[in-house]
Amino acid sequence: MTRHVVVIGGGPAGAAAADAALRYGARVTLVDSNESLGGQYNRRIPMAYGVRRPLRIGHGYAAADLRARRLAEHPRCEYLSWASVYRLEPAPGGGPPVVGLLRGIEGEQRTAHEIRGDALILATGAYDRVCPFPGWDLPGVYTGGAAQTLAKTQRLLVGRSVLVSGTGPFLLPVARALADGGARVRAVLEANAGPRLLRQWSARPWQLRHSADKAAELVEYLACGVRQRIPLRASRAVIAVAGDRRVEEAVVARLGPDWTPIPGSRVSVSVDAVVVTHGFTPQIELAVAAGAELSSDGFVRVDRAQRTTAESVWAAGEITGIGGAQVAAIEGVVAGMAAAGADPSADRALRARQRTARQFVTRLAAAHPIRSGVLSWSAPDTVICRCEGTTRAALTDAWSRSIGNVDRPVKLATRAGLGPCQGRLCAADVEALRDHLHPDEIRADRTLPGLAAAAPAHRPLAAPVRLRELAALDGECPRTAQQPTGPRVD
Repeated sequence: MTRHVVVIGGGPAGAAAADAALRYGARVTLVDSNESLGGQYNRRIPMAYGVRRPLRIGHGYAAADLRARRLAEHPRCEYLSWASVYRLEPAPGGGPPVVGLLRGIEGEQRTAHEIRGDALILATGAYDRVCPFPGWDLPGVYTGGAAQTLAKTQRLLVGRSVLVSGTGPFLLPVARALADGGARVRAVLEANAGPRLLRQWSARPWQLRHSADKAAELVEYLACGVRQRIPLRASRAVIAVAGDRRVEEAVVARLGPDWTPIPGSRVSVSVDAVVVTHGFTPQIELAVAAGAELSSDGFVRVDRAQRTTAESVWAAGEITGIGGAQVAAIEGVVAGMAAAGADPSADRALRARQRTARQFVTRLAAAHPIRSGVLSWSAPDTVICRCEGTTRAALTDAWSRSIGNVDRPVKLATRAGLGPCQGRLCAADVEALRDHLHPDEIRADRTLPGLAAAAPAHRPLAAPVRLRELAALDGECPRTAQQPTGPRVD
């Protein structure tokens, strides 16, 4: 009997998983919230623009296009674009969860559907984390993902004079996208120390033997920096911005090993935009809803076949560890094979690539952690929860008046984490700040997250749903056809 594999996510991990599952005889329903496959890595100008030969910023577009065409033309593949998965529910009689989704562009009329397959692969990716600092809520402060998306899909620059700050290799492609678009990138600021980066990346080089593509990308980004005269500075960061209703200047400081600003090192730089990324937060809402266990650092726990602890549920890509597009694609292949009923361990070459990919993920987390000194950047009037405008002073006051379990009363008193994002952007920062200010109340299992900044929670609605859409759901969503109707790309 042909297995029906449902894949959620159309980025490198999801597309690779769908491709592999098809190769091993499965039927595939590929659910993607975007207009076309590619995810953040291969994001492109919208089709409605009618650009015949669009300039593409980044790598891997040729391979991504080839895979997209292969999936679109495959008779056993159904691709659902503009599909937002808002819930997972236990399936009657066991097996993978039932997938509830809304199809259509948000803000317009969307249709509700339910899908149930024999296996579910989650490849939901991650989004930028930004640690709060004075002025980070001013217009002109962007995450790296937002700046790159605007450059890729709209050919818009976030500013003409820009500082790129944070930690991790993602800073480099963001700087290149801005520079290629015509912006003056004043500097790329890496918060971690240069000797630490060199030590972490140069140790045991044989473990990275399958990462030649990444090395080539790094050389290309560095060469771009030399051509564009973009300084790359380690142990430095933007720790504050200021301006009259928008960014006009940024305060840059040298940092100690724990990211505490070194006294006397602060300088002001005139800019009209600041791009900041302090690592990534995995989008684990659907994994938590499916009942999958998380590791201590907030990622989805998987075995060598990318299988989660939830029945008939696999996971691949950034939700299992931040590693980039190549790592995500390797994990997607493994998950797709396993979900289709094949044994990925029988492929020795694939097993070696997967092992190297996991080593790269570990290396990346070790080289680019978030240090506790970042908590000293915020001031009493710094906004921590942007949705509700909750400041550090409001949180500190609520904590000082709370007794026992402080989490719930502080949340109710300050509304931190209760806004539209439901804590996705602020929960990790609130928790880290709370532990920093009240070390005597830290539980043994609480540590400051590194590249992962997950705030595990079971949210019944994993994506925004309008009240009118909820009202229209009568409990009987139309199910997708059990057999694909043929090649289709919406």
